[in-house]
Amino acid sequence: MAVNQEQQPLHILFFPFIAHGHLIPVADMATLFAARGVKCTILTTPVNAAVIRSAVDRANDASRGAGAPAIGITLFPFPDVGLPPGAENVCSCLSKADMGMFYEAFKRFREPFERFLSEHHPDAVVSDSFFHWSADAAAEHGVPRLAFLGSSMFARACSDSMLRHNPREASPDDPDAVVSLPELPHRVELRRSQMMDPGGGHEHEWTFLQSVNAADKRSYGELFNSFIELEPDYVEHYNTTLGRRAWLLGPLALSGKGMALRGTSRLSPDADGCLRWLDEKAARSVVYLSFGTLSRLLAAELREIARALQLSGKNFLWIITREDTDASEWMPEGFAELMARGDRGLIIRGWAPQVLILNHPAVGGFVTHCGWNSVLEAVSAAVPMVTWPRYTDQFYNEKLVVEMLKVGVGVGARDFASMIDDARRQVIDGEVVAEAIDKVMGESEEGEAIRKKIIELRDKARIAVEVGGSSYDDAGRLLDELMARRSSATG
Repeated sequence: MAVNQEQQPLHILFFPFIAHGHLIPVADMATLFAARGVKCTILTTPVNAAVIRSAVDRANDASRGAGAPAIGITLFPFPDVGLPPGAENVCSCLSKADMGMFYEAFKRFREPFERFLSEHHPDAVVSDSFFHWSADAAAEHGVPRLAFLGSSMFARACSDSMLRHNPREASPDDPDAVVSLPELPHRVELRRSQMMDPGGGHEHEWTFLQSVNAADKRSYGELFNSFIELEPDYVEHYNTTLGRRAWLLGPLALSGKGMALRGTSRLSPDADGCLRWLDEKAARSVVYLSFGTLSRLLAAELREIARALQLSGKNFLWIITREDTDASEWMPEGFAELMARGDRGLIIRGWAPQVLILNHPAVGGFVTHCGWNSVLEAVSAAVPMVTWPRYTDQFYNEKLVVEMLKVGVGVGARDFASMIDDARRQVIDGEVVAEAIDKVMGESEEGEAIRKKIIELRDKARIAVEVGGSSYDDAGRLLDELMARRSSATG
């Protein structure tokens, strides 16, 4: 149900974390709510505003004729914590020292956040879960806090189990020991090496995640970029077993405007060319590869990926957003000549329009790090996945994709690391990656079953966000509840 326009519209403040994977779905969520008559304000710093401004401007242009409130962006200066000018997004973080300065900056975000609440008193705040202190700050101002992390409900349930029980601690001291996560609807097992080690260099992250989980539990509720039909058992588990209030609003990318510039103010110079290149390819003939904005690939990993592409025989479109090594250090023999011809492969350095790429009929497979935005965009485009998780919730998302949904094939990634930790013991062979690509794109029974399943999920995703769909109705129930809360407070 849309907000009654005869009343003063609801005002929701969005306070996203300063990483692309958090900023992009928040801009999409603001677009969704604005279309339902909500006044939306995004509070962030200038550099991070640039990441979403083009998408916000396009959403405002598209909704102007419909009379929907414009989405506003309110800026506050990034705190001076010793980082170089312009280093306001975690993609600028290159060392543990940098990360320490970012953590200090996050603490100083509280002052502009509280100032906005005090001056504007919105009806609700959608705050990133990583800003765990915002739960108490919002409560002090009498504003309901809705937590949003941008992960799957499955991953959050797994994380809750890990944080409450720490099953890794009781497992054998062997990286390949299998660890079961207790009290979940399904049997979920990971290798010890795929999990955060609270006693082996990840102590700070462990304590931080405990604070995040506790803050989200005491918030008004939690929002998810997902849909009920994708992970129904975990909706039930979250609401009933864990007793946590949640609304599922996704896939949010289906609500966004201006897909080409989604998540950036400036596309790679090669972006338009890559879409024209895809136009020349046969249906489902191209494998798309992207590891997100934060992953740092070792030269050895880049070499094995290139070898996999040579071995696969497939056309490929490879996005490299953070290349920290010279191409001469990793290109295998013959790869430069393959690229020089330009007919079978294309490498894009910089930001590319991923949603448009995934929805192009030429794309038949996606090699992904299993970031949740990428997974959901692949599901929404019905593109089978080759999964290669690296850190945070990505190993959980791989479990969902490969074992629960059965819409992907893993390459056997085993090492939990961080975006600034290159000390991985495993480099996956190109032959393994090529085999996984063939499984999802080939004509085997397994490939056919994966493609059939992901087409079914794509159709359910599209229905979920339409009028009468599960996500559409969840958004309406949330807005109705917030309006009723306002009425009871002023009545």
